[in-house]
Amino acid sequence: MEKFKINLEYTAGGTNYKTSLFETPDYKLSYKASRQRIILTLKTKVPMEISNLTVTVPYEFDSDDRVFANGYQSWTDCREMFVDDIPQHTVLPTSLIFRHTLLGASGAYNFTENTSKPGVFSGFSYMYVRSGEVFDLFASVSERTGYTIFTCDCGNNEINVRKDLDGVIFNGEFTVLDIVNFKGSDDEVFDKWFEIMGVKKPEAKVKNGYTTWYNYYPNINEKIVSDDLEALSKVEADIDIFQIDDGYQTATGDWLSVDAKKFPGGMKEQADKIHSKNMLAGLWLAPFGAQFTSKVLKEHPDWFIRYPNGKLVKCGPNWGGFCALDIEYEEVRDYIRHFFDVILNEWGYDLVKLDFLYAAAQIPNHNKTRGQLMCEAMDFIRECVGDKQILGCGVPLMPSFGKVEYCRIGADMDLRWTKTTFTHREFVSTVNTLGNTIFRRQLNGRAFLNDPDVFLLRDNNMKCTFEQRKIIATVNKLFGSVLFTSDNVDEYNDEQMATLLETFSKDDIKILRAEFLKESRRVIDIDYLVNGEFKNFRFDLQNGVIL
Repeated sequence: MEKFKINLEYTAGGTNYKTSLFETPDYKLSYKASRQRIILTLKTKVPMEISNLTVTVPYEFDSDDRVFANGYQSWTDCREMFVDDIPQHTVLPTSLIFRHTLLGASGAYNFTENTSKPGVFSGFSYMYVRSGEVFDLFASVSERTGYTIFTCDCGNNEINVRKDLDGVIFNGEFTVLDIVNFKGSDDEVFDKWFEIMGVKKPEAKVKNGYTTWYNYYPNINEKIVSDDLEALSKVEADIDIFQIDDGYQTATGDWLSVDAKKFPGGMKEQADKIHSKNMLAGLWLAPFGAQFTSKVLKEHPDWFIRYPNGKLVKCGPNWGGFCALDIEYEEVRDYIRHFFDVILNEWGYDLVKLDFLYAAAQIPNHNKTRGQLMCEAMDFIRECVGDKQILGCGVPLMPSFGKVEYCRIGADMDLRWTKTTFTHREFVSTVNTLGNTIFRRQLNGRAFLNDPDVFLLRDNNMKCTFEQRKIIATVNKLFGSVLFTSDNVDEYNDEQMATLLETFSKDDIKILRAEFLKESRRVIDIDYLVNGEFKNFRFDLQNGVIL
């Protein structure tokens, strides 16, 4: 990476500038560059706002190369692509809809460009080019100054690296870019990256268990929890955790206000019941979120993130629309600390699934970039939860490295294999989440333990064939470390129970190879070892058929 060009667009003294110079009367950009690393340090001579800082590195792509560009957050679709593929991005007019409505609030549509040009792929924090068994990894060392956005342009043989520095006035000295490039096997390059970041391997273990969401969604109550808990407790398998998902609270944001009609005994009673079955108790919440009708928003409207013009930042359409608490205010931090203290220490929950975390960094705020805000939000969450466990979800991944024990690495699965829809990259999708699970596998056991989302084997309230259900269970078992179902297992037949027990068996698995076959571009071929024995699994991702 010794040879690179810069493109800098900035505003200083009310004038806009565009330049490729490393020094002007307004700033000096010093750098250290080697084959494996580029560090850019900005020293301003006057206050300046940067709208674009891009480094361009030449790269010779081969026609047989595969490219992976990591998606913005947990749910964003990302998989290995052939160099002439068209990216799975939204394009006009849908991208305009997502940019200007709540539908796209969970994505990066307001600060990145979508493209439908063959061979142009964009992603966040890291990407790689794979040639056979050789991985060429390009990755950020830190997102604390801003998100790092990698764009491969295979047709023009270049990789562009842009820092998201929007909305910040720089005045002083800052390390604005720090990226590395390692080449070798996937273990070699990812181990080097995590070593240089100083992220220690997680100590958490694989979890088998249950979540209420993918059967009942918010329509839960004490009877559902009791019935499904009792059924699961009878299974002759290593069951670790039972998680209660969305639906127990009176409103998103009012986490200590429990719906008394659904849970008249309260949430401590539910945790106690779960513990009585020798399982850990998990509880879902979105700690930064509050729906428009919530009590906390009505009583404390000044606690929420707002645009410079004073308008409330809206973070998505869920629950009729929601916004986000601004943790720059100490009263907000106290509020969040308090409900975590009650949930973890008074109610007694052992793990919290924390969702919609991206909302903390929707916009640059308080003269901090989105990346800095997200990193600091994850620091704060870790502080609040202490030595209890976190399952992160709906969160940009790199700010979560080393901050959560478990993390979702794909979208919510759907009850159907596929459905025709024009929607954003973060939308509910079984196909997308399987792709993410396979091609974000290198994070598993390094950044956190990967949550591939649930597998469902039941017949009722399910539109996948049993073959498709077995594909999902197999992929989750091979590539994931959070193996959850949402079924009442009392309703299983013998084949379903046998598949559950096989999925829950804690085997020693090593992935040797996982890729799309070039001749089909939709068939995934996986070689792996299970307890030392060689296996192969091949399936059609588009149609959900085992081959």
